[in-house]
Amino acid sequence: MVHMDEKDLTYRDYARFAALSLDELAGECQAEVFHASGPGGQGVNTADSAVRLRHLPTGIVAVSREERSQLRNRHRCLEKIHEALLRRSIPPKPRVRTRPSRASDERRLSEKRRNATIKRLRRRPDDED
Repeated sequence: MVHMDEKDLTYRDYARFAALSLDELAGECQAEVFHASGPGGQGVNTADSAVRLRHLPTGIVAVSREERSQLRNRHRCLEKIHEALLRRSIPPKPRVRTRPSRASDERRLSEKRRNATIKRLRRRPDDED
């Protein structure tokens, strides 16, 4: 798959990727394994059990180091990428144009008149028009 910029993708593109099975999704990902940090002792230190999975077409990256098993961490990364694709596949809500109410227009104009009066009163008496 060709890597696309995130700005080039629409919610329809993400929906198309989200419709793939986890096996098909795994085929479009690049995996990287490494030593997990944190608690876990020997189980963490002796194996490259943590997994970083990058979905190449979208650039989404998921990291999992919760499990001691690399296989389970890889599966958890796929689930995280799938969840991210589902979140991004939601179509945007259409914008509803609104107008300010008559009362808010009147409040704004009366506030402008009040501010103008206050500024006018700050002037020196000889500067008046």
